[in-house]
Amino acid sequence: MFSKFKKPFLFLVPTSILAFLLLLCLAYNGFSVFCVVIPFPAKLPKEPSTFWPSSSSSSSSSLMFAVKEESAPSILKTQLKLLPQKSDFEVKSSSNSSTQFPRKMRKNRRLLKILKSKPSSRAFSARVKEFFNGSSLNCKIRFFMTWIASLNSFGERELFTIQSLFKSHPRGCLVLISNSMDSSEGFEILRPFSDLGFRVIAISPDFDFIFKNTLAESWFDKLKKGNVEPGEVSIGQNLSNLLRLVILYKFGGIYIDSDVIVLKSFRSLRNVIGAQTMDLESGNWSRLNNAVMVFDKKHPLLYKFIEEFALTFDGNKWGHNGPYLVSRVVARVSGRPGFNFTVLPPSAFYPVDWTKVPGFFHGPQYEFHSKWLLSKLQEVRERSFALHLWNRQSRKLKIEEGSIISHILKDNCVFCNSSVAANL
Repeated sequence: MFSKFKKPFLFLVPTSILAFLLLLCLAYNGFSVFCVVIPFPAKLPKEPSTFWPSSSSSSSSSLMFAVKEESAPSILKTQLKLLPQKSDFEVKSSSNSSTQFPRKMRKNRRLLKILKSKPSSRAFSARVKEFFNGSSLNCKIRFFMTWIASLNSFGERELFTIQSLFKSHPRGCLVLISNSMDSSEGFEILRPFSDLGFRVIAISPDFDFIFKNTLAESWFDKLKKGNVEPGEVSIGQNLSNLLRLVILYKFGGIYIDSDVIVLKSFRSLRNVIGAQTMDLESGNWSRLNNAVMVFDKKHPLLYKFIEEFALTFDGNKWGHNGPYLVSRVVARVSGRPGFNFTVLPPSAFYPVDWTKVPGFFHGPQYEFHSKWLLSKLQEVRERSFALHLWNRQSRKLKIEEGSIISHILKDNCVFCNSSVAANL
């Protein structure tokens, strides 16, 4: 019925109104054609938390963020584009992952290689106990070193550390915890010491056994499962930081780094750690170091060191899990009952700071310099138990004739006719 009136109704509408409606349709069509739609997101993509610290972050956290920000500026550029398009993010994400994935794979392969157990490592406990107790000359002074690196990189400097150790402790015992050195080639490298009657052995670490029943066990389990980010600092270096703590906690003894020259007997030392730097105004230490440590078995300070490592591990900050770790813990526990230990002054193990170590390699340049060298040498001989060479800074330095180091090598060598000085 309605269709019947539809046509006549249109004819009844005035032509002026029809024209107006037609103009409206044309205007709407033109607007829709020429209108510019800007695809601005309602909410900018959230910045990764690793780049922007919150206002409540501590200064140490801020430093961590700054380091990470420098290492990956491309992510910031991607997320700060004014008009982000979906395709832009897809391309950047693909490019970023393609460059990072091989790097992560290489790091994972290195980690798996380090953590891989050798058949000999499963007998770690038995071999250590047999070594310490299997002789009529029981080891009264136990030394430990770690070497989580290749066999080829164990050179003259590391061998001289062992020479100096036995020069001052001919009846001491040294366990070198290392996969690479626990081999037929490693045995040959250490054979000259054994031939002279010195007691030294390289033993592959059984990480599961070593960390078992300590606070390091859960951290290590997470590392193996990929739930701990190893970070940019060498995982071998950080494992060495942890190994030395747990080994001393379980066995007791003396730990020394492979770039430390032993100058005199450690017999008088018990439960000590050395200061690296001192505050000249207050006379208090400002930083400790973990390159030389002497502790009894299951010492409570070692327990706190291990706890701190497991709870605050950061693989992106150099020193965070080493020198800075022992400094943090000692600062917290100093003065508390039950912690019986001594902080020795820098002269004990670190008579030269890493910034000034080149001066120990230089020979006399003129008369006043010659007198200073002899005076400093005498001071080191009298006051120091050991000398840390700061490998990172001194590895490529040449030992000049008449230098402090040249005299120290002559004082503390076992194979004194060898050409160690030329290759140290």
